[in-house]
Amino acid sequence: MASYEFTVTINTQYLEEQSDPARSNYVFAYAVTIKNTGQVAAQLISRHWLITDANNHVQEVRGLGVVGNQPLLQPGEQYEYTSGMSMATPQGSMAGDYFCVAEDGEQFEVKIPEFVLSLPRTLH
Repeated sequence: MASYEFTVTINTQYLEEQSDPARSNYVFAYAVTIKNTGQVAAQLISRHWLITDANNHVQEVRGLGVVGNQPLLQPGEQYEYTSGMSMATPQGSMAGDYFCVAEDGEQFEVKIPEFVLSLPRTLH
């Protein structure tokens, strides 16, 4: 039986130079690595994000591909991209899923694990 699996890892960064806390605008970048850890080549078709700020305001984002691409990943291959978003609070989180289609026609979803967006902590 074929295995359909992508593994997703994410690193985040607060973009202080693009943020304006006085206007409740906090900008973050997130770097995503998607690796085909399954046994069948598959293409990422679309994305679905749930973005939650510290006030529990939820923004839902859906769209084709990631950063304008719909990468086809062979087993063992990975795809990396960086994107960004802004929110009204200095902390929040994101989670979601990717919709994928394997080369044998099987459709599957890949859960994007929840990750935190937060200003870096300063030690005194």
